[in-house]
Amino acid sequence: MTIAVVGGTGMVGRRLVAGLRVDGHDVVVVARSCGIDTVTGMGLAEALDGVNIVIDVSSPGYAAADDMHAFFDASCCNLLEAERSAGVAHHIALSAVGTDRLGTTGYFRAKLLQERLVAGSAIPFTILRSTPFYEYLYGIVDLGGDGRCLHLAPLLMQPIAVNDVVAALQRIALEHPANAVIEIAGPDVRRLDRFAEDILGANEDPRDIVVSPETPYFGAHMQGEALVVSSGSSTSSIRFDDWLRESLEISSTADLARRPVEMAFSSTPPSARLDGSG
Repeated sequence: MTIAVVGGTGMVGRRLVAGLRVDGHDVVVVARSCGIDTVTGMGLAEALDGVNIVIDVSSPGYAAADDMHAFFDASCCNLLEAERSAGVAHHIALSAVGTDRLGTTGYFRAKLLQERLVAGSAIPFTILRSTPFYEYLYGIVDLGGDGRCLHLAPLLMQPIAVNDVVAALQRIALEHPANAVIEIAGPDVRRLDRFAEDILGANEDPRDIVVSPETPYFGAHMQGEALVVSSGSSTSSIRFDDWLRESLEISSTADLARRPVEMAFSSTPPSARLDGSG
């Protein structure tokens, strides 16, 4: 089976490509660094020739809402058109939990457009919505900081490890298209400030945490359960406390845990930066 991974050089994409190859699949990496641009369409038809399944984990990395919207509009339309011509049998898109509830705000509005384009095409599809990644929680927390305090929204979250998302995508690739939206999240549901407390405590960070409904979450005023999956959705196995402990062990030798800038967050929501487009 030949599988194309769009955004195959980003954090999710690299792991997904490696896992699929271990499973014995032929993998085509679709990324600008490979000479394939989904926004312009350059090299796309040639890349998808003979491909059975496309898994799109790309993200623009733009902060401006209009730029994100333009990216998904052009990229998704070009991708779906190339897939139709190539006879692709299954389009899998990685999206974000909350897209259906927060579709009027910048990033989520762009993701909602992507989901609608995928669902409205003639290509069998599965959309996997994920909650924010553990790997981005440092970035989420730091973006609310003013030096001495962290200002956070009273938002319930159910984050997930990237490796669990990758495993879910690999499973979906072996299944028949659901022609529906599937949601996945981690096993732990807490308020954002509780996750922040654990992170600060584990890193001996003395900053105070200030929780207010007036504090925006990447431009949107959110509270309640916007980033929690509904009952019946799939939950993963890696717990946050275990991930945090392991990440701190890694950081002691490689400083990998505290990389919010290297994680390429910028001003984009954590579930937005699901992967790099190239």
